[in-house]
Amino acid sequence: MPATAYMPRNKGFPGALVAQALDEALAAGTGVPVLAISGLQGSGKSTLAAQVVALAGQRGLRAATLSIDDFYLTRAQRQRLARQVHPLLLTRGPPGTHDLPLAHATLAAIAARQPVALPRFDKLADERVAPADWPRVDAALDLLVFEGWFLGTPAQAEDALEPPLNALERDADADGRWRRWCNQALAEDYPALWQRCDRLWFLQPPDFAVVPRWRWQQEQHLQAAQPERSSMSRAQLERFVQYYERVSRQALRTLPALADRVIALDDQRQVRPLS
Repeated sequence: MPATAYMPRNKGFPGALVAQALDEALAAGTGVPVLAISGLQGSGKSTLAAQVVALAGQRGLRAATLSIDDFYLTRAQRQRLARQVHPLLLTRGPPGTHDLPLAHATLAAIAARQPVALPRFDKLADERVAPADWPRVDAALDLLVFEGWFLGTPAQAEDALEPPLNALERDADADGRWRRWCNQALAEDYPALWQRCDRLWFLQPPDFAVVPRWRWQQEQHLQAAQPERSSMSRAQLERFVQYYERVSRQALRTLPALADRVIALDDQRQVRPLS
């Protein structure tokens, strides 16, 4: 099963901020409000989500968390994409590597207050957890916290895709076919999922340069939680992060103007004053 929520260096977000997130979500006025927490890799999304759910529980409310990562396609499905579209689609993460029908069905069941099993993905195994092991929600929820590294991010303009952004794109996607396919998926397939979110909070790092270090700390945490499992080396992780770089930079450019609340973080994940 997945490891527990990743704790940033500050060991959690301030209580007043957690309470604000919960209060703003509950004020959405929908049957089962969905609080979306967006933020680049390692920024503390799962930590904030867990804190919001815990506070909701203290108030006698039923809340649960989901991640966009819970909806990755299975390895077999990604292998099929790698054969049919582009080899880089074997690697999970970018737009186009998620099971969006499953995501919509899950969120629709929650909105309808129906019993539902919450999908889970095992990152160390790089495979979806067997459905029999998904946690079940049998009673209606009062809140869903949905977190993910690019929630709410819009697609780029076509001309922005021309120059390769990093070594991965230069060496493995010289003709731009992979990044164009991912960007088209982001433009056409994901907006309907974003529309299911009632409030969008964005955890904003100072820049993309901190992400490899934060993601490496996260990888070490995953490994420490399951020491018998293998994990990525630092070199493998540096390449892995390049799969996310283009959309991450797009999130940094666009989400500050799109999110309902922006939480600025310094390079140690300390919260700066609320915007």
